[in-house]
Amino acid sequence: MDFFNFEDNVKGYFGIGVENVSKAMNAGAVMRTAHAFGANFSFFVGGPLDKKEIRLSDTSKTENSLPTYFYDKPADIHLPKGCKLVGIELLDAAENLPSFRHPRLAAYILGSERLGLSENIISKCDNIIKVPTKFSLNLALTGGIVLYDRLTSMTQFKKRPLM
Repeated sequence: MDFFNFEDNVKGYFGIGVENVSKAMNAGAVMRTAHAFGANFSFFVGGPLDKKEIRLSDTSKTENSLPTYFYDKPADIHLPKGCKLVGIELLDAAENLPSFRHPRLAAYILGSERLGLSENIISKCDNIIKVPTKFSLNLALTGGIVLYDRLTSMTQFKKRPLM
């Protein structure tokens, strides 16, 4: 089977992380999704994380393929120079994903399952975006939608056939 090598067609880099994730299975699913979409790194801020539980849902063994960073608090986050932090949160003021122009160098961050992004993280974000849904989605699903949008908006694919 011939797979499209999107890594050769996208300039820049990206990572994705979660703040205060309470379910390790969700953390692993976010990592696996990031790995599948060609992320360059993943990260976690705060929250009780059990790395053994994360591995249960991260069947792609992301930790063996790309760097994963663990930060105790928002102030500890260290991103490469020029990297934009993009919060993903259902806020009225957030930009709808279909209208968002993804930064070439980006780190996306999702909030915890119950509380969303903290004010400390929101204040650090260069952009806040939302998937325009009626209510909150699962972390990995939301991350997957955002990363799919990044891929399709920043990569040159062949045009779809008319029929």
